[in-house]
Amino acid sequence: MTQIIVLPHAEICPEGAVIEAKEGESLCRNLVDNGIPIEHACEMSCACTTCHVVVREGFEGLAPAGEEEEDRLDKAWGLEPHSRLSCQALVAGTPLVVEIPRYSINMVKERKR
Repeated sequence: MTQIIVLPHAEICPEGAVIEAKEGESLCRNLVDNGIPIEHACEMSCACTTCHVVVREGFEGLAPAGEEEEDRLDKAWGLEPHSRLSCQALVAGTPLVVEIPRYSINMVKERKR
């Protein structure tokens, strides 16, 4: 198991969290399975950017993003050098500190308004 520290997010995880993550599973799956309701509008298929996170510590321990993920990340709100789509970042043995950005772009929700 690998430790993931989730920094506080006003709506999704106000207190922040420390979870024990399953290695080989995506960061998104680990967050959801541990009660952190990060958006994942495309059901974790790398078709949107709602599960965008910024890896504040441990980024180098993740496998590099693939071309499809890089293309999607270009459309993410608040993109930073250590941004990843959490549905594509597989947890390895390196502890992580992640921040869920304040906003995400969810085209499905936005069209309903």
